[in-house]
Amino acid sequence: MKTQRFRLAAGYTVLAVLLIVLAVVNICAGSADITLSRLRSTLADPESDKIAYNIITQLRLPRTAAAAILGGALAVSGFLLQNFFANPIAGPYILGISSGAKLTVALLMVLSLSQGFAVSSFGMIGAAFVGAMLSMGIVLMISGRVKRMSVLIVCGVMIGYICSSITELVVNFSDDSNIVNLHNWSMGSFSGIGRGEALTAAAVVFPACIASFLLSKPMNAYQLGESYAVNSGVRVKAFRAALILLSSILSACVTAFAGPVSFVGVAVPHVIKSIFGTAKPVRILPACFLGGSVFCLFCDLITRTLFAPTELSISTVTAVFGAPVVVYMLLHRERGRVNG
Repeated sequence: MKTQRFRLAAGYTVLAVLLIVLAVVNICAGSADITLSRLRSTLADPESDKIAYNIITQLRLPRTAAAAILGGALAVSGFLLQNFFANPIAGPYILGISSGAKLTVALLMVLSLSQGFAVSSFGMIGAAFVGAMLSMGIVLMISGRVKRMSVLIVCGVMIGYICSSITELVVNFSDDSNIVNLHNWSMGSFSGIGRGEALTAAAVVFPACIASFLLSKPMNAYQLGESYAVNSGVRVKAFRAALILLSSILSACVTAFAGPVSFVGVAVPHVIKSIFGTAKPVRILPACFLGGSVFCLFCDLITRTLFAPTELSISTVTAVFGAPVVVYMLLHRERGRVNG
């Protein structure tokens, strides 16, 4: 027990330190380098360095906050889906849920550009939620017909490809000059997220994460089997519906602001569970959020600085680090099946 508590305390401490360090580095690093002393003096007296102050408050701070918030949302969404399907490979990107959200947001953005009206942040999230729920509905229909999770994963990947292909057609055949921004968004990026968008994301993500944490007890019972959960007094249908809604809201919020971000929802929960040595939701959910924040801050830093001034898409970097984790999980599961 003491060893487990020490492991949890050490894990949370490391994640918190990494989060703070990466947040500061993300604010300081870039085409205009800002030293720590300059950061402190600028925040203490904005009038002393207005250029640095504008760079920090208008560009880097909102982007850093968005990367942390949305990265955490993706990790929590992935953890919820993995509990729903009782499989560690389930995630919003792999199951095609993010791609469905991406398609409906792209359609709304093209429509708004062609008609000359602006769409609010909550409108974008609403459109993404509709797309996520449609994709989730298709995945659930398939899951009722197949017994092997590998088949469901392949179907989810195919759904993602179909939605992404339609999105690319919509983007390529749009004539508006602002379509460049839509193309950048469709590739996945935290660039261009302002203070208002970051606050809106926080207003959606934090309540959804708190609601997810409040489901920790029934989630723990559900992990032991549906029959055990029913005998423990869990309303399974309502519980499963809550998992679907919360995971869809979280992944939809990410897609609405940053586009599709790959492998975070699958890789981070697996790594966190391995580090902490437990899968209990009450202990793992907050760690998943912190882990997703750390992972996306690290990847976003690479996108901005590795080939500066050229910026990579966020999914390019998250795939480099996240895909090997998925491959390892598949091999580990197959090895366990053979040995069993």
